[in-house]
Amino acid sequence: MTKVQKKILGCFRSEQGEEMFCLISSYLLSCRKQNVTESEALNLLFKSQLPDIFIIKTAE
Repeated sequence: MTKVQKKILGCFRSEQGEEMFCLISSYLLSCRKQNVTESEALNLLFKSQLPDIFIIKTAE
């Protein structure tokens, strides 16, 4: 995915921008694999919440 982004834009403007792109796309891909829609995943992220798939359940 990073390669596609570089081909479209030619390059990333900064290393921080590249890192942010990788983090967001990794998060969205993980959500998609667990049947969480991208819009739902982004809505939760903007509310400072995470989908249930990221919550670690402790054994009692």
